[in-house]
Amino acid sequence: MFHIGYKPALWSGFLLLASLCWGQTLKVRSSETTVKDEPAPPPTPVPVKLEMSVPAGTPIKVALDSEVRIRRVGQPIHGQTMEPVYAFDKLLIPVGTTVTGKISGIDAVGKKRTTLEAMDGNFTPERAVHVQFDELVMGDGQRLPIQTVASPAPNGILRFVPANAKAEKKSKVEDAASRKVSEARQRVRQQWSDLKKQIHEPGKLHKLKRLAIAQLPVRPQYLDAGTTFNADLQQPLDFGSESIQPENLSEIGTPPPTGSIVHARLITALSSATSKKGDTVEAVITEPLVASDHLILPEGSVIRGSVTQSQPARRLARNGQLRILFHEVAPPNGVEQKVVTSLEGVAVANGQHLKLDREGGAQVTTPRTRYLTTGIQVMLAAASASPDGDHDLHRGGGGGDLGGSAANGASGFRFVGVAIGLVARSRIVATGFGAYGAANSIYYHFLARGHDVLYPKHMGMVIGLGTREANHNAAQPAQPDPAQPPAGAGN
Repeated sequence: MFHIGYKPALWSGFLLLASLCWGQTLKVRSSETTVKDEPAPPPTPVPVKLEMSVPAGTPIKVALDSEVRIRRVGQPIHGQTMEPVYAFDKLLIPVGTTVTGKISGIDAVGKKRTTLEAMDGNFTPERAVHVQFDELVMGDGQRLPIQTVASPAPNGILRFVPANAKAEKKSKVEDAASRKVSEARQRVRQQWSDLKKQIHEPGKLHKLKRLAIAQLPVRPQYLDAGTTFNADLQQPLDFGSESIQPENLSEIGTPPPTGSIVHARLITALSSATSKKGDTVEAVITEPLVASDHLILPEGSVIRGSVTQSQPARRLARNGQLRILFHEVAPPNGVEQKVVTSLEGVAVANGQHLKLDREGGAQVTTPRTRYLTTGIQVMLAAASASPDGDHDLHRGGGGGDLGGSAANGASGFRFVGVAIGLVARSRIVATGFGAYGAANSIYYHFLARGHDVLYPKHMGMVIGLGTREANHNAAQPAQPDPAQPPAGAGN
């Protein structure tokens, strides 16, 4: 009996103990489930690592900082960078960085050109000179070897939209944007003025000396101080990498504030002689656009447009016309967006008479001095053809019309014409020189084909950006200082 009664009691105790353990186990699992349901803490933002390099094909604009007399191949030259070079939003090569190189080739002059130049009194026509730049000297003394192919570039004179352009009625937002654009243009003018001061420009006496040498039939050839080149990189330049916080990239691709100004480089070469209406135009932004300490468009952003008007030059000195309009902008690997733009300025060569309007149109203008110079040459030719023109030449004392003979000689054949006119002292010779000079002037100023508008590849441009929303009230865009790295780049 004892044995039979013990087993139920023992089993009941075991069941009681198991139920207690089960209850405890359930409580523990319930507690674990509660912990898993709590939200996880947000992950820490990971900095974005960007490679800082200048890709192959990028032009580095270099200006010679002193005059160079052309002597031989291999002759050393040196200059300074005229435009900053960025990667994304970091300044890599500041303005004024020293660049060294050499003369890599001097071309011979063909017989046809030699003959034509000789007819104009020039027996040493200019030869095409090729240069290459092979080293950058950074501000800290570091020397970076580079491989480049250099080509002549416009002298970097920014021609802006005329201030006296026809005024139009504008809304308050448009008026505020116009003021911001005007202020930005003033800043750009000041920057370019500061750049010109870095070049050792010749003084007035030196310019007069060079002008006199240029009239000689045999003369040396020079590369003037300030002569500019586009040194296209053949190999990329590596400047390491930078870590950028994600919050500094949050504004990239947002609509640029109305009144923004960007510096760009033309990718598509244009000419009023060959470009057609509707042709695609592309430019790349060379300096980051920063507004209110936010990066809006990094370096490398592409701005696209099209040719809206093209008129080639024609006979009777009628010059060409070209009009372009940019209407899309896209950051690197970003989505394109529509924008309203205005062409605020282009870099043109010294002496190029180019006029811009607010709609992106450009036209070559003819200097009014053509009337004066042509009139003087015609008057000299007419005076020398007069029967009294050589009256004093046959007197015993002579010399009565030496001035007219020399002037007619200069009109036709420069220094050689002056010398022959003084020696010959003949009305026939003077009349021949005068007629030749007057005919040349009339032909080239009034009868020949006019000049086309040329926008070469890599031409510098200043473009105003805005948005299509009329009620978009933008803050003043902050242009990056070429001498300082912009905000957003890590150290």
